[in-house]
Parts: sequence; C-alpha cells; structure tokens
Amino acid sequence: MADAQGNKKAKDYRIETPAPAGGFFVKGACNGDWGLKNRLAKIFRPDTGNTVMLAFDHGYIMGPTSGLERLDIAIPKLNPYVDVLMGTRGAIRSSVDPAASKPVCLRATHDESILKEDMALGSGRGLDIEEIIRLNAQMFAVQTFVGSGGERDSLEALCRAVDDGCRYGIPVLAVVAVGKQMQRTTEFFLLATRLLAEHGAHAIKTYYCEGFEKVAAACPVPLIVAGGKKLPEEDALGMVYRAIQSGARGVDMGRNIFQSSSPEAMCRAIRKIVHEGSTDKEAYGVFREESKSAG
Repeated sequence: MADAQGNKKAKDYRIETPAPAGGFFVKGACNGDWGLKNRLAKIFRPDTGNTVMLAFDHGYIMGPTSGLERLDIAIPKLNPYVDVLMGTRGAIRSSVDPAASKPVCLRATHDESILKEDMALGSGRGLDIEEIIRLNAQMFAVQTFVGSGGERDSLEALCRAVDDGCRYGIPVLAVVAVGKQMQRTTEFFLLATRLLAEHGAHAIKTYYCEGFEKVAAACPVPLIVAGGKKLPEEDALGMVYRAIQSGARGVDMGRNIFQSSSPEAMCRAIRKIVHEGSTDKEAYGVFREESKSAG
C-alpha cells in the first residue's frame, strides 16, 4: 500500500492537454463493451459529449419538497427539455411515462432520512442488478462517502455495483456525498473523484469548486456537476457555465430547475450552456425572455 507520508503534492495537471479519445467520445470508456458504450451514448449526447440530467430523487431522504409535491405533474412537463431522468425506482414506475423513451439513471442506494442528525455515515445498496435491468436503466447511481464513517461500506458497495454493471454493460455513476462536516475544497474533490474513478466508476457526480479544472483534468472519467442548493437563476447559470468551461461534461440539476420561477425556461437556458456553447449571460437572457412568454 502506498505510504501517504512524504508524498509530493500533485501539480502538473496539464489542463491544456485534452484526454485522448481512443475511438469513443466518452472519456475513459474506450475499452468498454459495445453495450456499455451504447448506454453511455444515450446518457451523453454524441454531438456535444455533454448531458443535462434532471434530478428528482430528493424524496427518498427528504419526503415532498417544493416543486416536487406532485411527481406526476412536475416530471412530464420537464421531460422534453432534459437528456436524462435521475430518480428512484418508485418515482420512475409511478410518475414517468414509459413511452417517453427518456434514458434513466436509477438511484440504486438507500440512505438515512433528514431526521438523522448526521446523514454522512454511509449508505447501502438498495437495488440488485436484476431490478436495474427490469427498469431498463441506462445508468445507475451509487452514493459514496469519502472521509466519513461510512467510507468503507460505501466503497464496498461501489465496487460490487461496478462488478454488476460491467457484467451486464450498465455504467455506474458514483455520487460524491458531502456531509455537514466536510469542506468543499479543491483538495477534497481531487481525492474523492480520483478515488471513485479508480474504484471503477464510469462517471462521477460531484460539486463545483474552486480549481475545478484541476479536478476534471485529474479524473479519468466524466464529471457531472450537481446543482446543489437553490440559487437565484442567474447565479445557478453562472455555476453551470463555469463548470462546463472547467471541464465538466454535464450537470445534474434538481432544485435549481423545479424550484425556479419558470422550470421549463430554466431547462432551456441550461441546455444553451451545456449543448450550444452559450455564456451564462446569454443563457440568462434566454431564461428571462422565455419566462415572460410563459407568464
């Protein structure tokens, strides 16, 4: 095992040098099987290499939240404007039209509810691979805790999930959980994202941070940035723009979409940045115009 003592601090990230494609457009997936690549090509758009995911899995720990009181009303309205649906099996089965044919990233772990004082103690694998296959998920998400009491168990769950995913050609999204006591620093996210990639995750959902270009360069698989807490629309679009400019391959937005004053307009504005190369100011202009039209 490598000795952490006396280890030289990393500094040569070669940010200006893109990762070699290796014959397939998704970073780090060139050696994957055909089925795994096919599913990744439904998660990430081949023409841009990016994705806009709609996260609506909050209820599995929070219960009803503003904007998601009625999944059966909220999700169908936003479905046309996103690339991927990120939800739980209960939400997918009850509130998503199977005929909509939108790729699904299925939440596959269970966690403690917000009633617990410290939620960052670990999570368990909630779904077996047969259930994931039954739901025809194109990807499944595993919550991981780095630097907390639940680290060992969540990394074990990730390893077993990657075993299952590789066996059936279904990519695994490792989700970096940040507890109340964890600092959202460049150093933490450099460690967490690299650690999860080296445990076999095919993509990683993480948070935007200062120095994100280093995090993206050092991680050998795509990074998808979480929306996090609700921000004013202009600030949320600014975060999306900075993340994409710094090397993120997409965003997984929840509250910053469905708690927006105009969720559909917010989706369109995010797509402008992620898929069309617009600046945050241009996208905010789109949001304002489409909000007026919707009103």
